[in-house]
Amino acid sequence: VDGQDVVYKDIIEPLESVSVSVTSTDKTSIDDFGPPEEIATTLATKVLTPASQEVKVLAVARKVGEDGRPYVEFEFAAKAPTYIRHALAAVAVANGKFYTLTTGANELRRWGKVGPLLKDVVASFKVVDRFPAS
Repeated sequence: VDGQDVVYKDIIEPLESVSVSVTSTDKTSIDDFGPPEEIATTLATKVLTPASQEVKVLAVARKVGEDGRPYVEFEFAAKAPTYIRHALAAVAVANGKFYTLTTGANELRRWGKVGPLLKDVVASFKVVDRFPAS
C-alpha cells in the first residue's frame, strides 16, 4: 500500500487493516508537534484519510509508556460515499522517526465485532529505542 511501511489487510473485508508508517523527523517527542487534539485532528483530516472524506475525531488521549515515552492515541470516523471507516491510531517519536500505527474497520458491518480487538492492537503499540541508554 503506497505510503505505508507495513500493512496487514483482510482480503475479504478490505476496510479491516492495520498499518505502520515511519517518517523521519527532527523532533524528539510527540509533544513537540503540539497538543494531542491538534495532532489527532491534523493526522485524521490531512494525512490518514482522503481529502474527499468527511472526518470526525471521536476521542483523543495522551499516554505515557513504561519507558516514559509519550504517545497520542485517537479514534476517528471517515465517511466516504458508500461506507464509514471507524479507525484508531497511535503515534510516537523515537530514533529520529515519527511512527504512526493505524487500524480500522467498516463501521456499519464490522466495527461492533472487531472494534474491541483493534483497541487492543493500538494499546499494545510500543516503540523501542534502537540504542538504549547504558
